[in-house]
Amino acid sequence: MSVLRIEPVDDATLEDWRSVHNLIIPTDPLSPDEVRERVGRNHLTVAYRDDVLVGCATVRPPTGDPATATVIVRVLPEHRRRGYGEEYHAAAVARARELGAEVIETIVLASNPDGLRFAESHGFVEVDRYLPPGDEYPFLTLRLL
Repeated sequence: MSVLRIEPVDDATLEDWRSVHNLIIPTDPLSPDEVRERVGRNHLTVAYRDDVLVGCATVRPPTGDPATATVIVRVLPEHRRRGYGEEYHAAAVARARELGAEVIETIVLASNPDGLRFAESHGFVEVDRYLPPGDEYPFLTLRLL
């Protein structure tokens, strides 16, 4: 039985998605307009336990050959280690598969040890890293094997 209520991002949930993203990715804060732009090209969702915000997710549709989708699930620190990440991640991967993904990747900011530990414990391995100019922490791209 599902514990989380997962909603697509719209005008009512945009600020919730943005607040989670900006808390977990403080080196790349997004404005409301930037989130609206992402809604147009990605599948953005927010997750709630009852009416309490738990996290947000991005599913970038498959591209290239093989069809690779990027699935990024962010769970607020106070809601980690309760199974919410498991449920949310499974739903996001299922959505990516519905969109035709053959390969699943994720991206984790290196300063997020919980996110990196979660990804690695779920079979993801690092395949690339990118350090934006002026940033201290790289973004790690990991692929599900």
